[in-house]
Amino acid sequence: MDKIEVIEVFFNKQKLGRIALTEQEICAFEYDSDFIKTGFSLSPYHLPLRSGLFVAPRTPFRGNFGVFDDSLPDGWGSLLLDRYLRSKGIEAEKLSILQRLALVGTTGRGALEYFPDKSVSDETAFIDLNNLAAEAEKALTTEYVGEGLEDLYKYGGSSGGARPKVFVSIENRQWLIKFKATTDPQDIGKTECEYSLLAKKCGIVMPETRLFENKYFGVERFDRTDDGKIHTISAAGLLHADYRVPSLDYSVLLKVCLNLTKNMEEVYSLFKQMVFNVVISNRDDYAKNFSFQYKNNQWTLSPAYDILPSAGFNGYHTTTINGQGEPKMKDILQVAVGAGLSDRSVKTIIEQVIENCRQQGMQNYKM
Repeated sequence: MDKIEVIEVFFNKQKLGRIALTEQEICAFEYDSDFIKTGFSLSPYHLPLRSGLFVAPRTPFRGNFGVFDDSLPDGWGSLLLDRYLRSKGIEAEKLSILQRLALVGTTGRGALEYFPDKSVSDETAFIDLNNLAAEAEKALTTEYVGEGLEDLYKYGGSSGGARPKVFVSIENRQWLIKFKATTDPQDIGKTECEYSLLAKKCGIVMPETRLFENKYFGVERFDRTDDGKIHTISAAGLLHADYRVPSLDYSVLLKVCLNLTKNMEEVYSLFKQMVFNVVISNRDDYAKNFSFQYKNNQWTLSPAYDILPSAGFNGYHTTTINGQGEPKMKDILQVAVGAGLSDRSVKTIIEQVIENCRQQGMQNYKM
C-alpha cells in the first residue's frame, strides 16, 4: 500500500477531525474546527471536544486511541485481513495504523468513516451462507488463500471476535451472522439464539435475533438504522482498557455507565446483564463485550450482545465482580451497593433472572 500521511475522520458525512502519526508512530488527533462548534466528544474520557492536539498513549492499543481501535478488525477479522493482504503480496505486519484505518474506510463498526477509503467490503447483497461457512472453516483450519478468501474478506474483514462472521443485508435489514469456530459444538448457532431469547425474557435489551438456515445465529446490527449509522464505542475503547486480559470490574463499569449516560435506568440494565452473565456462566465478558452509543444528543448503553455460556480468562469471569472471577451472591450485592442501586430492585432483578433461567434449564452457575 502507498504510504498515508493523514487520515480524515468523518461522521454522518461531516468531517470531524484528522489523524496523523508522530515520529514515534503514535497517533495524534485533532478535531475539525467546524465540528467543535456543533459536534460531540467521540470519546469523553480521552478525546474531549476542544481544540488542540491529542496524542495517544503507547498502550494498550499500540499507539492508537481506543475509539479508533474499535474500528479495526481483531480476531477473525485480523485473520482475514492478513490472509487477504498476503494474497495481494502485501506484508500485513508492516502496515501503519493509518493504513489499517484506510482499509476499514467506510465499512467499520459504528459510525466513524476514514478517508482515503481503501475498503473492499460489501454489505449490500445476500450471499450463500452455507458456501461461506465452508470457506470460513477452510480459513480456520488451513492456510487457505483460495477464491473464496476475497468473499470472506469482503463480507467479514472489518469484524471482531474469535468466531467467523459476516455482515450482510437481508430484506433491507443489516445483519451480523456467525459461523462455527473450530472448537465450537455443531449446534452453537442454535444455542446462542436460545440464550438471546432467554435474555429478552429476562428483560435485557437485545437486538433482533434470528436463526438462519436453522443453524447460523444472526443478530440485527444496532449500529445501523434507516436514518444512518450510530456512533458506538466499546468499554475497552472508552476506558482504554486492554480487552486481551482481565482489566475491568463490573463495579467500575456500572459507575462509568452512570457517569456517561446520567441515567440510573441504564445502570439497572447493565446490572441485570451482569447478573445474567453470572447465572448462565458467560465468562467471556471482556471489555469489548459492552458498548455505549451516542443517540439523540445523549449517551446510552447499547443493546446486549455475545451472551451465551463461554469460558473466560483461565476459566473465570474476564470482567470481575467485586474483584472476584468466581463470584458469590455477596459479591453481586456488594457491586449493587457500590452503584447505589436499591435493595428492593436488586432483589427483584436477581430473583427474576434466576427463575427465568431455572425454568428454561439454563441456570449454569449457582451462587
